[in-house]
Amino acid sequence: MTTSEAPHDRLRGWLTGRLPTDWFTAAPEVTVDRDEITVIGRLAAPDVAADASAAEKDEAAAGRIKEFRERTRQARIEIARELEHRAGRKVAWGAACGERQELFTTMSVPVMTRLRQPERRVLDTLVDAGVARSRSDALAWCVRLVGRNTDAWLSELRTALRHVEQVRDTGPDRPSDAE
Repeated sequence: MTTSEAPHDRLRGWLTGRLPTDWFTAAPEVTVDRDEITVIGRLAAPDVAADASAAEKDEAAAGRIKEFRERTRQARIEIARELEHRAGRKVAWGAACGERQELFTTMSVPVMTRLRQPERRVLDTLVDAGVARSRSDALAWCVRLVGRNTDAWLSELRTALRHVEQVRDTGPDRPSDAE
């Protein structure tokens, strides 16, 4: 068991036992970082006419997500408080239905960075072109773009990091189970 997998597995296990069984059609997607736990559950698709347009299906999914959000608000707040106490991180919720996914309240964490002029010019170009409202917004846009276009590479990198943690956990500085 690695240091990063064990807490994630425990959180997912706790949520599996704690969440009402009728909320989602499958186990929720649980994403954990240093600051936040995001729980996204898949909702049953609403019944629409066989000849429904894509817009009608999308709006039906939006309505289903809105209904879930309002109906479960108090229970989600209670579960989030319990999980925040257990994990020491904030909890965000989201739902997916059909092709639509919506996140409810999520954190926006400031990140400090130092950029040289060429990097600042990239951000300023995005702001001047109206793609972003500010340098901060432009940087977030760039991070989302890179994340979308390098998913496979980032996944490989995360897998490699898990392997490094496994090797580190078996090292000589690891506390023995006999102690």
